Amino acid sequence: MIVGYTTGVFDMFHVGHLRIIQNAARNCDSLIVGVTTDELAAVRKGKRPIIPFEERLEIVESLDCVAQAVPQDSMDKLEAWTRWHFDRMFVGDDWKGTPAWDLIEAEFAPHGVEIVYFPYTEHTSSTILRSALESIHGADA
Repeated sequence: MIVGYTTGVFDMFHVGHLRIIQNAARNCDSLIVGVTTDELAAVRKGKRPIIPFEERLEIVESLDCVAQAVPQDSMDKLEAWTRWHFDRMFVGDDWKGTPAWDLIEAEFAPHGVEIVYFPYTEHTSSTILRSALESIHGADA
């Protein structure tokens, strides 16, 4: 049985989020999805998500193709592997070839974990949605 793993903030859940989760599920037998906590998102992105963690987790859990949704409270992917023991990790191809993900690939190679990159949905993103909200409602959106 191939266990897959992917992560995201999944703020203002949109078709790009759905596609990466569906693609991941098609490429493994059981998919675990790490949903970034509000605290980690604030540290990593300098702002808290618009949708609270508990609601984002519930949205991801509700997808039939997700076996388990778990909190992502650390960016340490090897720590996640220690917890969840996945065989494949799925990520958007906008990260492919970056120094950070080249390092992650090297860290996982001895464990036999395959990193699979999927096309990034360029025309829709939470950043675009957040900008649109801010232009309508001001910076408090």
